[in-house]
Amino acid sequence: MHGEVRTTERLTPSLIRIVLGGPGLNNFVMPDDDTDAYVNLAVPPRGATYGPVFDPREVRETHPREHWPARRRCTVRRWNAAARELTLDFVVHGGSGAAGAWALAAQPGDVLVFNGPGSGYHPDPTVEWHFMAGDESALPAIAASLEKVPAHARVVVRLVCDGPEHELPLESPGRLDLRWVHRTEADPAPLLAAVEAASFPGEGVQAFIHGEAEETRALRRHVIRERGVSRETMSCSPYWRRGMSDEQWRSVKRDFVAAMNSEA
Repeated sequence: MHGEVRTTERLTPSLIRIVLGGPGLNNFVMPDDDTDAYVNLAVPPRGATYGPVFDPREVRETHPREHWPARRRCTVRRWNAAARELTLDFVVHGGSGAAGAWALAAQPGDVLVFNGPGSGYHPDPTVEWHFMAGDESALPAIAASLEKVPAHARVVVRLVCDGPEHELPLESPGRLDLRWVHRTEADPAPLLAAVEAASFPGEGVQAFIHGEAEETRALRRHVIRERGVSRETMSCSPYWRRGMSDEQWRSVKRDFVAAMNSEA
């Protein structure tokens, strides 16, 4: 599957929105109700000798490893079924990482190959309390999820970023308690303290915690051990790990997640 770049927009210094369209999306089907849908991108390296529309499996079978596309996961921000347009928000860190570098250079008409979507979470409309926490990498899923929280429910959100210029306006039909915290040299991971200070019950809460690996693990421990949130009503996923490249993180992610999920 593939999409053609329709528009690009710099939302914040660290976030780029790209809208894809074209006949390559004719078979795209969004999972019902889920708000953390993602696609698996195939980003060719510079100097790739194959065309913009390609079969990743065929490339791996017929090209040397240095020409293989990088596989990266990207959260769907919005799917417009009527217009057949797919909106993806990319986190960019100075051009590091295959997906971020592609997004920084993307122009209308460029092609992005991917497969999917996959998903696994949506706000339960019967729940009275929702809790969400994360960083820039979790923003697309959290923003989409907030739009699905019903008006009767309360939703507590704590987000971390590098400064006010990285914040995005977020809205929800639900009763929203949203606070941002900012990283500093003295405190590069202030999210846990912000969550510890937040007011929400443990029982009956549906939780969504995604973002940097160590922060995600610390938040998971807190809401389970200190708040009494059930693991069965929690979506918890580390997207990246501080100090590691994308490839380094991909090589250890499975073991990290298994160890995290085994904790009481």
